[in-house]
Formats: sequence, C-alpha cells, structure tokens
Amino acid sequence: MEVKAVLRYVRISPQKVRKVIGTVKGEPVESGLNILKFMPQKGAKIVEKVVRSAVANANQNPDMDVDSLVIRNIVADQGPTLKRFKARARGRGTRILKRTSHITVILAEELA
Repeated sequence: MEVKAVLRYVRISPQKVRKVIGTVKGEPVESGLNILKFMPQKGAKIVEKVVRSAVANANQNPDMDVDSLVIRNIVADQGPTLKRFKARARGRGTRILKRTSHITVILAEELA
C-alpha cells in the first residue's frame, strides 16, 4: 500500500532539491528524516516537511503500519518560473528567472 504527499509551487530550484532527495530515496522513513535533519541545504528542510506530511497521511489509514514505512520515491519536478528583471548599465535590463518546484513523496510499507 502506498501513501503520497505533494508540495507545489515551492520557491526553490528543482536542481537544488534533487541533490537532497538522492540521499534519502529508498531509506526507511525514520533514518531518512534523521539524514534530512542534519543536512545544511535549504531543500533538506523543505523535503523533510513533505516526508512528515506523507507520514501523517499514512497515519490516517488504520491498515498501515507507520513504523515500517520506506521512502519509495521522491520526485522534484519543475513548476512555473517567475520572470523578473534587474536594471543594468546603459539602461539595459537582464532577465532573472526565479524557479519553482513541485515535490512529490511516495511512501510504501516495507515487505517483510
């Protein structure tokens, strides 16, 4: 049985989130949360929050054992990009792209 949580329109680049999610994919939830807790990246805190949300979703299901959950898959897709500009020399402007992410966490019970 699987449970998922989705966080959309997060103001962080998906490239930065993917560096974090590679370390916890396939881990048991408890050790994955421990790893994320001590990572210095901004994305680690965001991913930790989504994993905790998925665990809370699993807790609502009476058939699931929360202690045996494993992080089956985490995906960071690109959301819409906010376009801004910065004033430069000689009256020019340079485009600044503020990227957003959609983070999806899928947890599953470990087959024992």
